[in-house]
Amino acid sequence: SIDPTQVQIVHVWNRCVRRAFLCGQDPLTGTDFDHRRFWARERLEHLASLFAVDCLTFSIMSNHTHQILRSRPDIAETWDDREIATRWLRISPKRDKQGEPIEPSEYEVNMLVNNPDLLSRIRGRLSDVSWWMRYFSHHMAVRANKEDEVKGHFWESRFGSELLLDDASVLACMVYVDLNPVRAQIATTPEESDYTGAKQRIDDLRISL
Repeated sequence: SIDPTQVQIVHVWNRCVRRAFLCGQDPLTGTDFDHRRFWARERLEHLASLFAVDCLTFSIMSNHTHQILRSRPDIAETWDDREIATRWLRISPKRDKQGEPIEPSEYEVNMLVNNPDLLSRIRGRLSDVSWWMRYFSHHMAVRANKEDEVKGHFWESRFGSELLLDDASVLACMVYVDLNPVRAQIATTPEESDYTGAKQRIDDLRISL
């Protein structure tokens, strides 16, 4: 089972309720919702900047997502109390009238710092894959439902998960996740597979060269 107190590598996935088009193209109306895949990637980048969780790779398909995540409680333990409080408040920050995030106030940070029991729980959450998925899934559901002007479930279930216990299983699963668009015949090579960890790593390599 997922244990946020241990360094673990986990394959997680979730699938949309209205499967075919919530992150892709609606076959009935022709409306293209592909921009929601950008929302998903943007959200992953945001969470990766704040959680003690490594996103090793991902694939954002038209109706489901795959992520391979590594929990890092050892990293969370190195953060002081103020950093824990600030990171937590930045995950889903308050926003101004223009929709821009507002930095946590000293009062808000101090309220957490001065509550050691709560702060200890938050430290654990920041290395917890379940909390990562909670903030990823909820964010996507709220944005999509607002755009569609509907209420109700966006995802079929909370999420599915599988522990990867050795290097061979991690490598095999990363290949599986990275090649999802190729298997679905929406790309012919990993280089053409938008919204995957493989494509992002290739782009980063090109920039570094």
